[in-house]
Amino acid sequence: MKRILYITTLIIFVGQVSAQTYRAYGKVLTTTGDPIENATVFVEELNVKSNTNGKGYFQLELPEGLHILEVFSMGSNAGAQQLDLRSDTEIQFVLSEFSEDLEEVEIVSQRQKTNGISRLRAVDGFGIYEAKKNELIVMDDFAANKVSNNARQVFAKVPGLNIWESDFAGLQLDIAARGLGPSRTANFNTRQNGYDMSADALGYPESYYMPAMQAVDRIEIVRGAASLQYGTQFGGMLNFRLKQAPDVPIQLNVEQAAGSFGLYNSFISAGGTVGKADYYSYYQYRTGDGWRENSGFDSHLAFSRIGLQATDKLKLGFEYSFLDYKAQQPGGLTDDDFTSGDLSKSRRNRNWFQVTWNLFANTIDYRFSDRTKLNIRTFGLFSGRDALGNLEQIDRIDDPNSNRTLISDTFKNFGSEARLLHYYDVLGKRSALLFGARFYNGMTDRMQGNASNASDADFTFLNPEDLEDFDYQFPSTNYSFFMENVFNVTDRFSITPGIRVEHIQTDAKGTWKQTVKNFSGEVITENTFSDDKSVVRSRALFGLGLSYYLTNDLNMYANYSDNFRSVTFSDLRLNNPNFLLDSLISDESGFNIDLGIRGQLISWLNVDLSIFYLKYNDRIGVVLPSGSTLLFRTNVGDSRHFGIETFAELDILKMVGKEREKTALSIFSNLSLINAEYTASEDASIRGRKVEYVPEMMLRLGLNYSWRDLKATYQFSYLSDQYSDATNSTFNPNALTGLIPDYHVMDISVEYAPDPYKVTFGVNNLTNQKYFTRRAESYPGPGIIPATIRSYYVSLGIKI
Repeated sequence: MKRILYITTLIIFVGQVSAQTYRAYGKVLTTTGDPIENATVFVEELNVKSNTNGKGYFQLELPEGLHILEVFSMGSNAGAQQLDLRSDTEIQFVLSEFSEDLEEVEIVSQRQKTNGISRLRAVDGFGIYEAKKNELIVMDDFAANKVSNNARQVFAKVPGLNIWESDFAGLQLDIAARGLGPSRTANFNTRQNGYDMSADALGYPESYYMPAMQAVDRIEIVRGAASLQYGTQFGGMLNFRLKQAPDVPIQLNVEQAAGSFGLYNSFISAGGTVGKADYYSYYQYRTGDGWRENSGFDSHLAFSRIGLQATDKLKLGFEYSFLDYKAQQPGGLTDDDFTSGDLSKSRRNRNWFQVTWNLFANTIDYRFSDRTKLNIRTFGLFSGRDALGNLEQIDRIDDPNSNRTLISDTFKNFGSEARLLHYYDVLGKRSALLFGARFYNGMTDRMQGNASNASDADFTFLNPEDLEDFDYQFPSTNYSFFMENVFNVTDRFSITPGIRVEHIQTDAKGTWKQTVKNFSGEVITENTFSDDKSVVRSRALFGLGLSYYLTNDLNMYANYSDNFRSVTFSDLRLNNPNFLLDSLISDESGFNIDLGIRGQLISWLNVDLSIFYLKYNDRIGVVLPSGSTLLFRTNVGDSRHFGIETFAELDILKMVGKEREKTALSIFSNLSLINAEYTASEDASIRGRKVEYVPEMMLRLGLNYSWRDLKATYQFSYLSDQYSDATNSTFNPNALTGLIPDYHVMDISVEYAPDPYKVTFGVNNLTNQKYFTRRAESYPGPGIIPATIRSYYVSLGIKI
């Protein structure tokens, strides 16, 4: 507690130290002397801006010192002036008309600069990212299969990601970093436009919803040190930023796509700006037969946002996201099925899955001054998911006359997060203080019981008033407060301390039944039990980051961050014929350490090289006890994860001295080497074992080419073998556990977009490799889930 009070007092005290500020004011004019209205004058490094009024007048409040003022106005060339501010100073910008040729050069230059991957600024929006391992994926700057949300291609330049390929259409996202479980991206704090989008951030942090990649502008990824600002997930934070409203009254974008196995994708978006209001909406419909038997699907996805610049200082936003999809699930395969080569076969024809998602959000942005601004995000989730079918081990024949099992979840969550960002000066150096608070209340209702023995998608219980398995409520409450501060000690060196205080309560209330049957399937005994559990805890997390700029474009960084992960409701109560649950299961804790160098090593070589150390105590996982066919879910033990994550992109034309304005050719390499093992466990057979779902080597190589409106990407991916449980079993007849062999796969994507048209084409799994990335313990298995064989897609679009 003394440490909390000391750091809090220090940050608040330093935040009050403020140097002298002055006004930079003036006009933005055309070459004929006419004023330019709604031009934006800004200082990028301070995130300070001002829009000109009807007379072209602007005014900025800036700290004393050297600044670069930039100005942008639609239809005019951008401008910039350096200003050494020592008193109130008048400045004037004169902008010439923006020619069509110059606009094209500017766009090409920007694309060459990012090639689809970049990094967040030290202070970006309402977040502090100085000294943190992070990536920024710029979606429009590279060619990839966005029609079916192919994560392998979208995240190709992000090192250290293990990706499960569970469905051919990309209905769900399953990724993880640094040896954590990829299932529904549960080890990332997943967000859309800065607010939560997962099922239940505390009790069930799995993501059934993912926005359409055709509507995503950029994807922000912050690794373990994100725990201080975004909450307790060891993997970090993953945020999907959707496209903004264009600066025209209305703009329509229509894309129609078709592909292998009956895939059809229809996407339409509309956006614009009218006066002080702006809007952006999209709708996507996808359907397909799937490449395996019994794997058809239908998906409806929609989003709408309205923004209002109520005053010069206040902006309001309202957002709504909707998802509804239904998919038949063919079940898993046994090892014999997989080695036989017939991967399209299905052992289940009565399994179904459906999701209905309603996500609401309200955002408030208020600028007190050019130095201080406030953001409040309030969000609500009213959603559900239903899993229907036979949960028995996949090597057992599905009796068509037996009742199916239905698991029905309803999520009702509410949360609000406020962030105050303040710039100030200490000893003549600019610093930034971020203070935030969060409230979150989650409620998940889970019911499990018998459903009909039919083969259709009938998501109703046979006995809703007296369920055969369980009926539970899982309420959760969270209060948290956090602070981070960037102290710029010199022009090149900064220190970023931070603290987060969490108060979490997770409950489990309900009834469950235990049924014992004989070998003939007849019920011998049946008992009903009730639970009323409550776990309350408060935790303080600390972190420290160091950053040093060797040059303006090359940065060294290091950080340490505490972390913590509470038990989920699946850890508190589970009824699955393939599982046993440890009643004494407890929270997980640990820390992350990063050390790296990133930026332009040479003018033609962009790098991000880092090493990390992740300590994970009381890790929850599954083991296969000796002599048992049932998995046991428990605190398996303590693990440590050490690794090297490298990314390098080489500009070939620049390297050989043949750089061209409208042509780019680059090659990239993404290599991760990870060693993760259990260092402590009560089970001697686990100590020293490899952590499950951790390929020791992940290599992704690619070639990017662009010429005018044409972009093309070739990608190669290789992952070494990995285990699927903590005991490192290599084979199990029911296929729940066992080795996942190494594999490699290649993809090609091409995009041609002469304004206003766009044509895309791609081949996934070019060499038709037979491989799998996961062994499912339950849905959509159980058993081996094979990855998609070779497939094609083509898309036609027009922007009006």
